Amino acid sequence: MKTQWQLFVAFLRIGLLGFGGGPSMIPLVRAEAVARYAWMNDDEFGDVLAIGNTLPGPIATKMAGYIGYRVGGVFGCINAIVAVVLPCVLAMVALLGLFTRYRDQRWIQGMSEGVIPVVMVMMAQLTWDFFAKSRVALGWLVTLIMGVIAGGLIYWLDIHPGLVIGAILIAALLRPSRDRTSSKTPDALEEGKQ
Repeated sequence: MKTQWQLFVAFLRIGLLGFGGGPSMIPLVRAEAVARYAWMNDDEFGDVLAIGNTLPGPIATKMAGYIGYRVGGVFGCINAIVAVVLPCVLAMVALLGLFTRYRDQRWIQGMSEGVIPVVMVMMAQLTWDFFAKSRVALGWLVTLIMGVIAGGLIYWLDIHPGLVIGAILIAALLRPSRDRTSSKTPDALEEGKQ
C-alpha cells in the first residue's frame, strides 16, 4: 500500500507541476522515478523515454502507465495515470473558465509568459544529462554527429521524432554486436585459420 501511495503522490506532483505539456513533464518524471524513489536508473529511464516517444499519445501518460505498472502492477498503472491526469483535467475545467473571463488582463498573459523560462531550463538540464550519458556510451564525435543528423531530420525536414527514434532503434538492432567479434581470443582465431 505504501508503494501505491508513493506512486500516486509522485505522479500527482508531476501532474500539478508539469506546466507546458508532456515534454516539460519528462524532467519531473525523471526526478521522481530515478532521483527520489529509485524505481529505475538513468539507462532504464532513457529506454522508457525512447520507446515512449515512438508510440502515439501523450508521453506523460505513457511513462506514468509503464512506471506505475513496473512498480505496482496493473493497479499501479491505473493509479499513476489517474494521478498524472487528474490535476490537468480539474485545472482545465476550472482555469479555462477564469481564462475566458479575464483573457485581457495583464496578469493572465504574464502567467503564461513567466512559465516559459522555467520549462526551458528544465529541458536544457534534461538535454545536458542525456548528452553526457550519450557521450560516455558513444563518444563526443558520434554523439554530436547523431545529434546534428537527428536535429536536421526533425527540424529541417519535419520528420516526426518517433520515426527518427524508431530508425535509430532498428539500426541498433541490425548492427553487428561487438561481443561476437571481440569474444574470440587470439588462440581461437589462430585455430580458425588452420
